[in-house]
Amino acid sequence: MKQAFPTIETKRLTLVNSIADDARFIFELYEDPLVCRYLYDEEPFTSINQAKEWIDWHEYPEEYGRNRWIIRKKETATPIGTCGFDQWDAVNHVAEIGFDLWHGEWGKGYMSEALTAAIDSGFNNMGLNRIQAFVALENTASCRLLERLGFEREGIFREKHFFQGEYYDHYIYSLLKKEWKKGGL
Repeated sequence: MKQAFPTIETKRLTLVNSIADDARFIFELYEDPLVCRYLYDEEPFTSINQAKEWIDWHEYPEEYGRNRWIIRKKETATPIGTCGFDQWDAVNHVAEIGFDLWHGEWGKGYMSEALTAAIDSGFNNMGLNRIQAFVALENTASCRLLERLGFEREGIFREKHFFQGEYYDHYIYSLLKKEWKKGGL
């Protein structure tokens, strides 16, 4: 049986499903105010227990239909970010993709490389027809990245998240399997 969320290797990266040993990295990633600046669905982490709960939530990805790969530099195995799928509707072949990258690694092409592999896996291993992403309106870097990968901005999902006393709109992006050309090119 084909694995929906296999380990993936790219030229510079390895994407592996999160495990308990990743708790320290996950805590540091999601406590960082720069990384969390546009994540309006959850407060930045304040304890290692939140990271452990995050890992538990993504445990057994095949069973629950959600995953989060830890993005590691291939040469050093250093974790630098996460990406993965959630809200998988296997009946309609749709899932939401999400991603985060340690701010010291921004602008080096790592997330483009990781997402290219993740998207390819979503279409080929999960049987997806549509991959969608929600991006805070202010997050122009993520918008540009998705557009370079071939995602189309469909509109604004109004007041998607209530965070710290305010509602936040998000762009909704989608990519269809028939539109996918590996690397978005």
